[in-house]
Amino acid sequence: MAGNDEDRFRVKPAEPKSRGGPRSQRFVSEVLKQVSKTGAKPSGKSLGRPANTFGRGRVAASTAGQRLLPNARRVVIKSRFVVLKRASPNSVAVHLRYIERDGVTRDGQKGQAYGPDTDGVDLKAFQERGQNDRHQFRFIVSSEDGLELEDLKGFTRQLMRRMEIDLETRLDWVAVDHWDTDNPHTHIVLNGRTASKKDLVIAPDYMAHGMRMRASEIATEWLGPRTEAEMRQRLLREVDQQRLTSLDRALIRQAGPDGIDLTGNPTDGQRQNVLRARLQRLEGMRLAERADANRWKLQPGMAATLNTMGEREDALDTMRRALKDQKRELVVHDADLANTAPVIGRIAGKGLADELNDRGYLVIDGVDGRAHYLKLPVRVDLAELPMHVIVEVKPPAQEKIVDINILTASKDGIYSTSSHLDQLEQAGDRDPQAAIETHVRRLEALRRAGVVERIVDGVWTIPSDLRQRAQQYDSEKTAGYVIELRSHLPIEQQARAVGATWLDRNLVAVGGVANHGFGAQVRDAMQYREDFLVEQGLAKRRGKRVVLARNFLGTLRDRELTAVGKSLQDQTGQTYRPLQDGQQSSGVYRRSIQLTSGRFAMLDDGMAFSLVPWRPVIERRLGQRLNAVVRGPSVTWNFDRQRSHSI
Repeated sequence: MAGNDEDRFRVKPAEPKSRGGPRSQRFVSEVLKQVSKTGAKPSGKSLGRPANTFGRGRVAASTAGQRLLPNARRVVIKSRFVVLKRASPNSVAVHLRYIERDGVTRDGQKGQAYGPDTDGVDLKAFQERGQNDRHQFRFIVSSEDGLELEDLKGFTRQLMRRMEIDLETRLDWVAVDHWDTDNPHTHIVLNGRTASKKDLVIAPDYMAHGMRMRASEIATEWLGPRTEAEMRQRLLREVDQQRLTSLDRALIRQAGPDGIDLTGNPTDGQRQNVLRARLQRLEGMRLAERADANRWKLQPGMAATLNTMGEREDALDTMRRALKDQKRELVVHDADLANTAPVIGRIAGKGLADELNDRGYLVIDGVDGRAHYLKLPVRVDLAELPMHVIVEVKPPAQEKIVDINILTASKDGIYSTSSHLDQLEQAGDRDPQAAIETHVRRLEALRRAGVVERIVDGVWTIPSDLRQRAQQYDSEKTAGYVIELRSHLPIEQQARAVGATWLDRNLVAVGGVANHGFGAQVRDAMQYREDFLVEQGLAKRRGKRVVLARNFLGTLRDRELTAVGKSLQDQTGQTYRPLQDGQQSSGVYRRSIQLTSGRFAMLDDGMAFSLVPWRPVIERRLGQRLNAVVRGPSVTWNFDRQRSHSI
């Protein structure tokens, strides 16, 4: 027996096994193979097509991450390629300003941009260096273990140094760390020129795969590989989530024409159990259907539905944080408000729903007692919507009552303000002059669009299809929500403010204000406002009713303008010239002033100045000579191009 080689004992060293035993190692490895392959993959023969052959980093993309094991740390990178000529003129400035916004640091302070060598970057200088670039790159880097990394600046700088090696050029970049979400992340903005002033062209594979692998390498070096327990816990947490998870992606890849078969190999019991648990959860959400004990069928559109559910859950969490301890019914709106009433209320929260594409959101504490989450169009600059101001959000294509009134008041295609005023007075309208002014503002806007024609002051020709053409004009002017600032003052400050406030306009036409939530706060503020108006002699109490003085809005506005005009007169040394109703004013547009009664333009004729209701159309004519005719709170602007000049 001793001479029989077949019976000799031979030692065959096996590869190391995890502390959890062979079944644990097999479970984690199998699951990772199926569910950890998220994101873009490098192009090449393995995918049945040739690798991309243009751009810097294509070689590095094929080698990055080769040494990473399935238990490597995971990093998600979202990238965006921005062609600057196609973007809006302020696109870069808005993006840089927003990533440096308030409340993104650990202690809730304003973010600070940093670069390769300094913690304080001059963003204006960075923007000037890239103003002639053809394009710009924007990245969001989010490590799965961002809280443990702690030094995000050091992590980002090391990542960018490795990218410089891969791309073989010095990179001009700035970054801002954000700690205002559950998972800390970093925004990186990269100018589109190389050190030799050529266009920086990055290989698609490197953008999609190589950069993420480099970040994963660094995170694994810093924190070490993930343990079996960490990986198992992360997968188990995904079982009950109402969003698209890596388990769902694995199930989608595994699904065949006959659905998903979990019969499998008995040795894969742990992997089968976690996938089975997820399928049972999907069945409860009606996104999967059981055929028998081991076979399931996924519902069409499951991924899109889960993505929508995830976005909704994120929106609800955002609203709860914005409202803090205040109880509200939470409403998450779809892409538009076409089938709902306008939303009016105070801004309780704001931010970016899509940080990569600068698409913002608002949380509005509505006068209807509910809180509303609204995802805004890309073009909206959140800096123009301060916190706690009063806004109204409505769809652009909604037919306006003012257009219907104009048609009704017209006779033989002619609208006259004097005729309409007589009709309103005979009907007992509470403030007919204010109503006329509203119609005049609308007619002037439609006149500039070529929809109506003004014959003389107070008289317009009205087309028979006014309603359709006006609605088309509104749709073309603003795609998405229309957001109108109703008051820059919180309601607490409006109660005793001098000037025509948003509360005053609600006293004239109360509607849709609830008895709970923010609506209750508005009603309380309106009562305090009534007391103030009685003190000022602009209202009288008759039992429980309050009767407002005629044209009290105009009186409040005139009082504020007189006080502000005298103050400016003392500052400038020029004479303040108040305008009478229907009077024309002419002068150079010097600046705008935000008052309680609204925003006003200062027109300077060299000897005196006047305060005229401001409109967005004049802002690009700052420093030019303008003509305006004022009728109450409305104004008709005329631009004398021959006499205009810049200062």
